[in-house]
Formats: sequence, C-alpha cells, structure tokens
Amino acid sequence: MYSSLKQYFGFEQFRPGQESVVSALLAGHSAAAIFPTGSGKSLCYQLPALHLPHLTLVVSPLLALIQDQLDFLEAKGIPAASIQSMQSPAESASVYKRVTQGEIKILFISVERLNSERFRAFLKKIPISLLVVDEAHCISEWGHNFRPDYLKLAQYREAFSIQQVLLLTATATQNVIQDMANKFDIDKQHIILTGSYRSNLNLAVIGVSDDNKLNTLVPWIQERQHMPGIIYVTLQKTAEQVAEALLQKGIQATAYHAGLGSESRQSIQQEFMSGRRSLIVATIAFGMGIDKSDIRFVVHYDLPKSIENYAQEIGRAGRDGQQSECLVLANKNNLNVIENFVYGDTPESSAIDFIINEITNTQGNWEVVMNSLSTQSNIRLLTLKTLLVYLELEGVLEPAYSYYAEYKYKLLVSEADLVNRFHGERAQFIQAILGSSDRARTWLTINFEKMQQMYQSERNRILTAVDYLDQQGLIELQTKQMTQVYKIDKSKIVPSLASDLATRFIKKEESEIQRIHYLLNFFESDQCLNWQLANYFSDTQLQQNCGHCSVCAGQPAKMPALQRLKPLSEFNSVQLNIEISEKLGVNDSDVLRARFFCGLTTPIFTRIKARQLNGFAALQHYRFSDVLEWVKYK
Repeated sequence: MYSSLKQYFGFEQFRPGQESVVSALLAGHSAAAIFPTGSGKSLCYQLPALHLPHLTLVVSPLLALIQDQLDFLEAKGIPAASIQSMQSPAESASVYKRVTQGEIKILFISVERLNSERFRAFLKKIPISLLVVDEAHCISEWGHNFRPDYLKLAQYREAFSIQQVLLLTATATQNVIQDMANKFDIDKQHIILTGSYRSNLNLAVIGVSDDNKLNTLVPWIQERQHMPGIIYVTLQKTAEQVAEALLQKGIQATAYHAGLGSESRQSIQQEFMSGRRSLIVATIAFGMGIDKSDIRFVVHYDLPKSIENYAQEIGRAGRDGQQSECLVLANKNNLNVIENFVYGDTPESSAIDFIINEITNTQGNWEVVMNSLSTQSNIRLLTLKTLLVYLELEGVLEPAYSYYAEYKYKLLVSEADLVNRFHGERAQFIQAILGSSDRARTWLTINFEKMQQMYQSERNRILTAVDYLDQQGLIELQTKQMTQVYKIDKSKIVPSLASDLATRFIKKEESEIQRIHYLLNFFESDQCLNWQLANYFSDTQLQQNCGHCSVCAGQPAKMPALQRLKPLSEFNSVQLNIEISEKLGVNDSDVLRARFFCGLTTPIFTRIKARQLNGFAALQHYRFSDVLEWVKYK
C-alpha cells in the first residue's frame, strides 16, 4: 500500500482519513469518505484500484470532473478510461475492447450512461471489484443536489454483482450520511469523516445592497488583484457585467459561464490553471474539478444556492494550506425569487392523479418516454423523475428495463463487405438486419417488427449484434428516445397514495425552503461562521470560535433593509387573470396562475407560449405563497 503510494503518487504518507478508507477497501469492506473539498478523496479509490483484481467503476456527475481525473491518472501511468457521448465510434470501441481484455483498471461513467440497455448488458459481462459514487450526496433526497437516477445505483450494484462500494462527498449532513450508508449497507465504523473546518480559510460576510456591491468589491479586489481568485455570480449576464466593470477599473478579469463556447471555456480554464489569467468571474459552471492549489480568494458576489454549495465553492481556495480569503456580499433582495423556484418544482395534486391514472389504466408493462410524459402531466422533468422513484419505493413500479425507441446506423463499409465478414447462420442474421431496416439516404433505422417477420430472433441478440458492429468500426450507431419500461403492481395503488405522495413533495418543499432560510440566518448570524459551518456538517472537532472570521473579528454582517414592494391588493388582478385563464383552458388552476405571475416555468407554459402573455413574471419579486393567496381570493 505504501509502496504504491510512493511509486504512483509520489507521497510518503497519507492525508488525514485516506489510510482508513484505503485499508477498509483492501480488507474487503465498503466505505464512505466525507472529506472537505480538495482533501484527496480521489486517491481513496485510485490506490485501491491498483490492488483490486477487477475493474473499478466510477460514477461521476460531470464530464469535466471525469476528464480531469483521466488526465491525472494518465500522467501517473494508471490505465483508466471513460465511456461518454462525445467520443467517436472508434474511441468508444477501443475503450470497450480494453475493458473487456482487462487492460483498464478504472472506468469513469456518468450516472445517465446506466440508462442504456446496451451499456448495462456490457457491464453484466465484466467482473467489477468496486463501485465508486462521486458526489454521493446526490443519492439522498434530503441532500442539496438530489438526482433521482442516483437512487437506482443500489439496484445496479446488485445487478452487476459488485461486492464493494465507496461513497465520496464533501458536503453531507448527518441525515444525508445516514441515508447514504443505509442504502449501501455501509458499517458505521467504515464511514470516515475528517472534519470540515479548515483553519487557513478566513471567512467574511459583508451586508451590502445591490447598488453598492461593485463599490465594495473593487477596493477589496485591488488589494489582491495579482493573486489567483474566483468571483461567483448567479447569472451569466452578471458574470459579463462584473468582469467588464472590473476591467474598467484596471483589474484584469475574465467572465466564464455556460453560454460561452466549449473551446472558450476550456481555454479560459487552462489559462487560469497555468497562471496566465488570475481572476475569473463565473457562474457555478466554473470550478467543478478545478484542482488549483494556490487560489487565494473566493468571492460570492451573489448568495450561493445553499450552505452545501457555499462549503464546496470556498473549498476551492487555499488547497496548498496557505491563508486564503472567502468573502460573501450578502443581502436579501432575491430571497423571494430563490424561494419561488422551489415552489415551482412541487407538482399539483391533479398532476399526481394524472400519473396514477395512467398507471391504473395500463395493461401489462408501462412504457414511459420522460419528455412526453412531462408535457402531458405538466410536471417538470426532474420532479417527474423523483415522482417515479417515489412510486418505485412504494412498490407500485419496478423498473424492468429501458431501451431506445430508435436505433439508427450508418454503414462504414459496403453491405457486401459487412456480410462477407461472417459465415453461415451469422451471415444470414446480419443480412436480415440490413434487409429489414428502414432506409434513408445515409442512415438506416432498425425495424424490430419487420425483423421478426423476416428472421425471428430475440431483441437482445439484435442489439448485441449492432453493438458489436459499432465497436468494430463497421457501422456508426446512434440511439434516440429513451423509453423506460416498468412492471406495475396495482395492488399497491391504495386510496391514500396520491395524498401521501403530495405530502411527501410538500415536506421536500419545506425542507428546501428551510435550507434557504438557514443560509441567510448563517450569513447574518452573530455566531462564529466556521463554528456554524462545522456544526452544520456534524464536525465535532471545532469546539470553540475560530478567531479568524468576520464575526470573531467583531464585524457580523448587517443586511440592508429590503425595498418595500407595492401591496398585491393594488394590482388589477381581474384583468391580469383573464388572458392566462383563457389560455390555460381546462388546465386552469390557482397554482398555475400563481406560477405564471411569479415567472416560474412549467411544461404547459412552454406549450401555450406563456412568456409572451401579458402578466408573465409581473410578480416575480413577491413570495409565491402570497401570490397564490392573491390569486385565490381575487
């Protein structure tokens, strides 16, 4: 273990917590590592992967994170690869081949990759020693970044017969940690927490109005402008505006956001990493996977989304252990807007009823195309995924399999050449696939029904065959329209099911609203900021005030007074309600009209082009609950 640490990673000793995790894995146990951002979680699977007999499969939420890890491992001489949609057919085929032959020790995938029946069929044939779940807090619906697809990972572990699991996260409360451990049967003794407190990060919060943010920021940055730093904002246009304002003051700043082209983003990131650019003004699109050790400051120009996001983002500063500054410019101006996004995610009771009726009226298996069902039910896509997961947990649904409704392929060799590569029955089988496919100028589409008439065969054999042809570079295969097939147990559809599910979403909504208010209370508290942060993440190692945050310095933040909003009673609600009510027609409801006035998107609004109607987002600065009451009683 120590020889590998030295040989591959160049370290004489482990960082805190690493050895305990590595030892647990090498002893055959599953484990969880809850370490602060930048404290070396990745080594906890990279080193064991060298010693485990089979493949280590890493599920990661972002391609940027995967690419950074691949570059690092390549530099260390550790054989690793990824399967992802940006690869060419030849690149994918090479990875599949090397994994099959046991040449790859670590394979990275996104969680969505597991929705592919082709890929799952491939994994079932590969011996896997360890499943690693990065950003594992996504597993828990009580985490700050819950992703329904992550809930299925426990089932996939069983399907692929993976004995060991490693969960990695920097941001998990005690409830989330317990939830993760329960889902993967991880013993308490193998849950390793190293503490969230970092003594080299000096936290500061200044209460400042939007009008005065730049006047506060500029002199602060001027004292540090030649040091590497990140300024986080919420909106793309804010990134552009702040960067431009700093440039006008002679401060070299670069805007970074998802609206830029991928080449521009990659160039900016590389120049920041190399030191050619020192100051980035960015949305949260920047930073995931950034492992630059000498970032000297992180500024939140706008409030972070949650305490967890705040901890993760300031964790990018001072990874070299040197003193670094973390500043928040705080006010409550956008509190209602932030809250309203949460309310927009909660499905109406009628929408839940629609889904249950769809299931009740289905004979046999239930086939779901998510985008289509989202539009029909008027439930946002992520919320719909969550609802279906809840129905799985209630025993109503059981995922049977998923498939792409459409398989298109393009021949990369002539038909004759393709068929002649096979002999006997196999050649006839390939000829039948070609002969039964629907043809366009360039692309052919597999017609499963026609194939059955011409040459009876299992659907899975057809998919295995075209997958093989794709891997061999003989065809280029494309898949479209993912369809999830569920088995249904109608006996579990009890009378109280719809109301129970609605209550569950309301509790989730309340939890998210509490998270927002906790964030604001944290920033304007008169208690030590580091102590509060440690307490939130169940870190008992910091027992006293830190002595180096703005509160400990005697400067707790004082939020500026909120601008008084015009009373809702002064709005002409009758006139505003008429147009949207007519457009909604049979779908009209108080909740939908309140969402309309608050500017909250929902599938039906896209269909009726709600943004073009008079009154859309007219009340976006008001609390959704207040607007809902106004809609109901006017």
